Amino acid sequence: MRKIVGAAFVSLDGVIQGPGAPSEDPTGGFVHGGWVQPFFDEGVGRRVGRLFGGDFDLLLGRRTYDIFAAYWPFASDEQAAIRDPFDRAAKYVLTSGDQPLPWQGSHRVADMAALAEVKSSEGPDLVIQGSSTLYPQLLAAGLLDELVLMVFPVLLGAGKRLFGDGTPPATLRMVEQEVTAAGTIIASYAPAGPVRTGSFDQPEPSAAEVERQRKMAEGRW
Repeated sequence: MRKIVGAAFVSLDGVIQGPGAPSEDPTGGFVHGGWVQPFFDEGVGRRVGRLFGGDFDLLLGRRTYDIFAAYWPFASDEQAAIRDPFDRAAKYVLTSGDQPLPWQGSHRVADMAALAEVKSSEGPDLVIQGSSTLYPQLLAAGLLDELVLMVFPVLLGAGKRLFGDGTPPATLRMVEQEVTAAGTIIASYAPAGPVRTGSFDQPEPSAAEVERQRKMAEGRW
């Protein structure tokens, strides 16, 4: 069975929109496109190389597919280390639409059930780059095996978040981590079951705490 590995460039406040260039995804009035480039150092490059240095297929949302299909097949020879593996890889596009998928090796995947069939088939691991809409669905379906986050030291204030509406509660276990010279935190996580909770409450709450709880219950806090 294949693994599904998510990989994302993320700001400290959780934004993944438009990391590569100002024109990549300015939807919603996003004005900080290209925010990764100033921090892209040897450590980040090395981790990207690990993701795409061997056999892999791509798993993409439709909009990320459109961005990639308009860029990578036409990239210069200076970017051949990513261009050529992306071109050779099968591209699985999670979409309910019927728009053309012209990039060679592209395959339409209608829903999570269809993706589960792809995951159970023979072939290399499926690697996600970007594609924020996939993560709530993958986590809810139990299909995500690993999450590689490259968290850059920048706050963007607004933009598409990695974990948006519909993200289910879950616990993750850190598998490995490093901090690059430019201050990017690279951490890999694996799913580790439901959220566990505990309590630091005092055995006997103070009178002030009893009053606070009463105000909360009455909607006055």
